[in-house]
Amino acid sequence: MSPELTASADLSGNPLLEDAPLPRFDGIRPEHVVPAISRLLAEQRASVAAIEALPTADFQGVVVALEELRHRLSRVWSPVAHLNAVINSEPLRAAYNSCLPLLSEYHTDLAQSERLYRAYAQVAAQENGALDPVQRELITHALRDFRLAGVALDSTRKARFKAIMMELARLGAKFEENVLDATNVWSHHVTDAGELAGINAGILEQAERRAHAQQLRGWLFGLDQPTYVAVVTDAQSAALRRAFYEAWSTRASDRGPSAGRYDNGQVIEEILRLRHEAARLLDYDSFADYALANRMARTVPEVLDFLRQLVRAAKPVGAAELTELERFAAHTLEPWDFAYYSERLQQQRYHISQEQLREYLPLPSVLAGLFEVAEKLFQVRIRERRDVPVWHADARYFEVQSPAGPAVASFYLDAYARPHKRSGAWMDDCIGRKALGGPTVLPVAYLVCNSLAPAGDRPAVLTHDDVVTLFHEFGHGLHHMLTRVNYPSLAGLNGVAWDAVELPSQFMENYAWQPEVLTRMSAHVAGGEPLPAELQRRLIATRSFQAGLQTLRQVEFALLDMRLHAEYQPERGARVYELLREVRDEVAVLPIPSWNRYPHSFAHIFAGGYAAGYYSYKWAEVLAADAFGAFLEHGTFDQATAQRFLDSILSRGGSRDALAAFVDFRGREPRVEALLRQYGIAARAA
Repeated sequence: MSPELTASADLSGNPLLEDAPLPRFDGIRPEHVVPAISRLLAEQRASVAAIEALPTADFQGVVVALEELRHRLSRVWSPVAHLNAVINSEPLRAAYNSCLPLLSEYHTDLAQSERLYRAYAQVAAQENGALDPVQRELITHALRDFRLAGVALDSTRKARFKAIMMELARLGAKFEENVLDATNVWSHHVTDAGELAGINAGILEQAERRAHAQQLRGWLFGLDQPTYVAVVTDAQSAALRRAFYEAWSTRASDRGPSAGRYDNGQVIEEILRLRHEAARLLDYDSFADYALANRMARTVPEVLDFLRQLVRAAKPVGAAELTELERFAAHTLEPWDFAYYSERLQQQRYHISQEQLREYLPLPSVLAGLFEVAEKLFQVRIRERRDVPVWHADARYFEVQSPAGPAVASFYLDAYARPHKRSGAWMDDCIGRKALGGPTVLPVAYLVCNSLAPAGDRPAVLTHDDVVTLFHEFGHGLHHMLTRVNYPSLAGLNGVAWDAVELPSQFMENYAWQPEVLTRMSAHVAGGEPLPAELQRRLIATRSFQAGLQTLRQVEFALLDMRLHAEYQPERGARVYELLREVRDEVAVLPIPSWNRYPHSFAHIFAGGYAAGYYSYKWAEVLAADAFGAFLEHGTFDQATAQRFLDSILSRGGSRDALAAFVDFRGREPRVEALLRQYGIAARAA
């Protein structure tokens, strides 16, 4: 830990330690981070020691006390982790990385405390009859988590497990940093306007401003996600598409324009080795088996059978879609051609394009439509507040209010791509709900996207793909914000089986395709008119366009993830590209070049929470399609159905078994056919 990180910042005025309703984003600085976390962890360790020393254990003195501690630490660390993702800088990165081993050590010590484990077991045995179902579930989760953290290991193995967790935290951060740095370091300078035919005007304006700032003629492109997608989808120049495809698909690897500079190859090897070792310490055959211990899916064969069921249905459809696309292009396609010709084919078939749709989808109108969906379904009101400190001029703050007026939750929205901001889209926990006898703490969420920023007086305009992403993340946000669970460990997304956590987000995507929602959320940037009914009809028809290929792509990622974690053997190493070849032989119909290195930027499984869990997207997509089927049966805004969805799933957090919650809502177990019907795969396969 560097001296400048520990010595600076007066703790008495440290904004991270203030007991404020919301983070002081206008006052948090990198030099505040390490002192705040160090002080807080010392205080928490003292509190934990006092709890461990209690002569008798009861629910209030042990369980509630630890819930309070966890909530406090989460509130202090959350803005740090968030800022590191959205305004990354070298000082902030250094402070963030300095804290990771401290936090990992603390969490592991907590989870491996035999005294706490015995205290929870004592509460469960002595007070079980006096506990309500949520309290019993809370203790059940805690006892399971103690066991999964190695509480029963001997001291030597326990120490090794702890060291592994600390090192995995460091490696995950390093993986993500390498991807971010490889993305930021790349640029492409163009001086000939003829090379840029087909590209969206907003992207070109942004590139022109970037070139001007660097005192260059022409256009200077970055590798941010909106730019990459726009180029490979719309640029008429195959050479330009290839340059962007190669830069994107070789990020943080041994190949491509930054070959070896930020290579994640060894990071991947170490992550997989350490995960396997941790699982073996707990007597699991593999990390995949360990990860499935708290999921809806219980075994690796169950997951593999599920994914291969999708392959059997989608592969003939995907192969036919590829044949059709190459017939349309009149030549064999290279990987950097697929998005371009797919967009052209879609335009020819449906006479609609993502760039055409941008003109009808300014962000203010899309937000109004999105909020109206939530308001109609769940009887809330959403209002912006401009008196709350934020971390960047792009960020905004909204309150979710009950019909009577009081706030029930709130969220920040950071919608636009920019340098030093992580790519992709996500929802994260700013503050979790807590009601443990004192004042109720309301949930607060972060919603982050990476769409194209406004240009001059022109508002930000979205593709429909951007809109679906926004609806998806807002679904996660509703899951977090509309929880009624009072215990932080089970509130919102906490405690939810990982393969069910995408259910609310993918459920909300359906509303981005509904005609009345499309009408409400669209307004042409020039005249304000909504998306015409004929364009709506064509857009909705595109939902099943190349659904076979899209399904196979996601299943490929999921199978690779599961096999990497299920089949790892120390003597053979990760075998990433050997397994990838086997998975692609089984699943894929689209070729990729030998130099493609997409696993090197696969942050979901190497830096996020989806290790041995990427299948969750498809698993939860089945749940979401089946759940939305209930609305199709009774009406997309049917109040009784929406209330049942809120009561059974959205508000319950991790306080109830995910399958039981689904059955409570739907009246039966989920069926994969719902998803195959939704995307037209069932009919086309038949």
